[in-house]
This record gives sequence, C-alpha cells and structure tokens, in this order.
Amino acid sequence: MATPPPARQSPRAAAGCPTPPAGGVIPPDGRPGGLMRKKISLVTPCYNEEAGIRECYAAVKEIFDRELPGYEREHIFCDNASSDRTVEILKEIAAEDPSVKVIVNARNFGVLRNTYNGVLASTGDATILFMPADLQDPPSLIPTFVKHWEDGYEIVFGIRARREEPFLSRTARHMYYKMISRMSYVDYPADVGDYQLVDRKVLDAMKQFEDVQPFMRMMPFECGFRSIGVPYTWLARKHGISRNRLSSLIDQGLLGAISFSTVPLRTAFFFGLIISSLSFAYAFVVFLLKLAGFDIGPHGIPTIVIGLFFFGGVQLFFLGVLGEYIVAIYNQVRRRPIVVERERINF
Repeated sequence: MATPPPARQSPRAAAGCPTPPAGGVIPPDGRPGGLMRKKISLVTPCYNEEAGIRECYAAVKEIFDRELPGYEREHIFCDNASSDRTVEILKEIAAEDPSVKVIVNARNFGVLRNTYNGVLASTGDATILFMPADLQDPPSLIPTFVKHWEDGYEIVFGIRARREEPFLSRTARHMYYKMISRMSYVDYPADVGDYQLVDRKVLDAMKQFEDVQPFMRMMPFECGFRSIGVPYTWLARKHGISRNRLSSLIDQGLLGAISFSTVPLRTAFFFGLIISSLSFAYAFVVFLLKLAGFDIGPHGIPTIVIGLFFFGGVQLFFLGVLGEYIVAIYNQVRRRPIVVERERINF
C-alpha cells in the first residue's frame, strides 16, 4: 500500500470510452461534444430515522455540491419498514431531487440484508457501501475516498481509529474486530466497518457470491483488489438511539465469524482430539498402575462430577458452533430473496 497502484480504469474506459480526469467529464460513447460524468452511489439504510434523515441527505448533497461538483450523485435510501414518518420524508426528498432513490421493504429484514439490497441496486462507477443516516461515519471523508479511488485503489475503507462511545462498548467492538481479523481467511484489517467505497468491478465480483446472508464489510476484501485505509473518528449518534439491539449485534457477530472463518470448527476438532488423547493417556496410566498392584479406590467422585459437567458443557458449546454453520448452510440453500420490496421510487 505504500506505493500507489496504477490509475484505476473505470467501467466506461474498459468499454473503450476515454476516462476523465478527477471530477471531469467525458463524451458518451467516445464521441466529442457530449458530456458524461462519473457517478458515485451511496447507500443509506433507514429504520425510524425521521429525526435525522433530512440532515443526512443535506450533508451528502453539500459535500457533492461543494467538493465534488464534477461527479453525478446517486443516493439510495433503503427503508426497513419504518413505523414513523421516515418513508413520507424520503418521498418528499425524492420528489425534489431525482438523484435520490428510495427502496421500501415489505417488512424489517435486518440492517445487513437491507443495506446489501441497496448496494445491489446501485448503478455508479463506484459505490459507498454504507452511509449511515445518523452520520456516525462522517460524510466529510467522501472526497478523500474518491481521491484514492481516482488514484487507482478499487477499495477505499474507513478505519475507526477512535470511537465516541462508552468504554465498555468501545472495548468490546475493538476486541471483536481484532478477533475476526485474526480468525478470518480473508486479509481483513481490524476496526473496519461497512463505510467503504468500492469500484464497480469490485461490486460486480461481490454480486457473484449470491449470498443471501451477506456480511458485507468483509466481502470486498475477499475479492482481493487493491485497497487503502483512511483513519477517522466514529462519531456519537446525533439523533435518537441505535436500533441495533444486543441480540442483533450478537447475530451479526456470529455471522461474521462463520461466514469468513472455519476456525470455530477447527477449534472444536482439535479440542476434541486433545481431550481424547488425554483420556486415553489417563486410562493407560490407570491400567499400568493396576498391573503394578496399586489399589485405586473409589476416591475422586467430586472430580468425576465436575469433569462430567465440564465436558458436557464443552460438547454443548461446540454443538452450538456446528449448529450455526448448519443454519447458515440451510439459509443459503433455501435461496430466498435478500429482501421483499414494497416499492421503489426514482428508479
């Protein structure tokens, strides 16, 4: 990453059309006289975000108007069946701004599936996978992301170097990211969330996964394109409270662990192998002591009881690990849609 890669070739250039300079324009189909700007897509998942959704839209629009005037903007809002005025507000925004597109789900399908469905609907030369409605990931980084993209990096990811949240939450998240980074067979940097800009070729590769339970933040890294990180401070939420309950966070954490790592299964295998070996060794020692004439009485009943409970708990734990993999396989083979949409606006 120290040496910048060759300049990125856009999808239009790959098709035989000239590539513009950063923020510039190119003739459509290579013919002189026409104008065509590169398009940057952004995806914002929503669930009961009426208090901050206009602020999110305005912040992104201001960034593009002031710092990225040479780029076309496509801002996709994906509503997860909100029960407040979020959809009504989004329809008002979309009626005034055709660059705003809205997807409304028939029910709440969870933030991961909701966001990924919006990403699949994006049409830009590059897509920002996750632009939160609460602006905890700051839009001010978008010009930096675009600059690195123009320099030739297909994946530009934000690194949450600092977090404006309570100590326990901050520590737990950091430990989780470290664990996933070490466990995964994918070269995944620690403290990286979904706030990433990916080139169209990366997004096309992600679509080939056909994953109905997507853990999107790691999918670009599995593709293996050139990447660069941008450190930033993860801001405190401005409006309301997070809709991610503890059960949702645990579910997302388990999904990340089983989607990109076989370490839990391998751990179960080797742990079982070690325990079995120790058991055989203990049995062999007892057999030798019996042959030598030592009297091994019925002592150690508490040890036996503790051992039974301990190994019973270990067995249940690893059965649970195995069950998580089976559930993931079951969900994948059913081939159900990622979400069911109620309506689309401005598509």
